Amino acid sequence: MRRLGELEAEIMDRFWRWGRPATVREVVDDINRHRSVAYTTVTTVTGILFHKGHLTRTREGRIWLYRAAATREAYAAALMEDGLGASEDRTAALARFVENLDADELDALRTALHEAERRTDG
Repeated sequence: MRRLGELEAEIMDRFWRWGRPATVREVVDDINRHRSVAYTTVTTVTGILFHKGHLTRTREGRIWLYRAAATREAYAAALMEDGLGASEDRTAALARFVENLDADELDALRTALHEAERRTDG
């Protein structure tokens, strides 16, 4: 999975934070509170995000409502998986990644590993 571009990430951030369907107009208006962006530009990038599978959409009258297809965490996990896949030695890459975790992140990783073991044993 390729990393999102700057505007793609800015658009996806809104859908992830809002946790609800939204129109392009809502996204444009929110971005324009911080910086200027054209409606047509956001429409184009939102369409690209839809075709890449990052957004789903449903029609409400004449308007498309978009929603994040997956959570921000699922996106981050897919990036990490791709990062591991870029290495010829996944085990070494994973070990190097773990070396950079702080104590809280290590605790979270231990918890996740125990839960994964329980699911596979059960």
